[in-house]
Amino acid sequence: MNQDSILQEILSLKKEKNAVILAHYYQVPQVQDVADHVGDSFALSKLAAELPEPLIVFCGVSFMAETAKILSPEKTVLLPVAEAGCPMADMVTAKDVLALREKHPEAAVVSYVNSSTEVKALSDICCTSANAVKVIRSLHHKQIIFLPDENLGSYAAELIPEKEFILFKGYCPIHEEVMEIDVKLARDENPDALFVVHPECRPEVRHRADFIGSTGQMIRYINESNHHSFIVGTESGILHPLMTGNPGKKIVSLTPNFICPNMKKTRLEHVRDSLQQLKVQIELEADLMEKARLPLMRMLEVS
Repeated sequence: MNQDSILQEILSLKKEKNAVILAHYYQVPQVQDVADHVGDSFALSKLAAELPEPLIVFCGVSFMAETAKILSPEKTVLLPVAEAGCPMADMVTAKDVLALREKHPEAAVVSYVNSSTEVKALSDICCTSANAVKVIRSLHHKQIIFLPDENLGSYAAELIPEKEFILFKGYCPIHEEVMEIDVKLARDENPDALFVVHPECRPEVRHRADFIGSTGQMIRYINESNHHSFIVGTESGILHPLMTGNPGKKIVSLTPNFICPNMKKTRLEHVRDSLQQLKVQIELEADLMEKARLPLMRMLEVS
């Protein structure tokens, strides 16, 4: 069956099931185009709770769909590909959080939303890449346990030197692979370009950037800029909305290897099958969801 036929099936099923399709910026272009809303992970989860549709198809990875379920426990949340996980989220466990709390009893635990429900449930507050600095500054604690992403944590630590950071040694394998030499090569090939980068990258990569921000912040920066050329330091899926929204600008990826295999697992066929069969449903224990919801709500109060 060709892609146009699958697309029509999706549109028909979506109407029949009273569903809404959400897609992260890192999804393949065809999935982004069929989605009702495209955005950052937490922005989409928050939006899921505000939308009237009772059925959410979340085209992303597992922690994103779980977060949407936490914020919308009464809704059915579907993750089209069950195997679409996040290696960084898997690097930290509830056991790790408990051990850190025992070792640093005076510290606040700040968890990046790129974490499991179990980890969120043991955290004091959550944050995103867009609001991490604001969230941490809002805390009265001198010590901050930040997890799971060491790079995002080090970025916040650079901007908040008055606090002591205990950084978990987690990372996004895709952002972590980018090296300073990649920046040099990209700048040599595009000497007039501004370099924008995600804070999940290594410090030496971030320090060469003209702008550091989340996916949504990078898109806003480029959309609003009068500059004509950009090098983008995050997963290549972001190029689709950037090029669509900026036809007169030159926008290139920092490296051709900036591809998350988990984000690229979802195809139109999976979205269709998910709607047809109502799979894969996100199911979490009510008590666990309530515990994980509290640090998310604290973040919303701050940001």
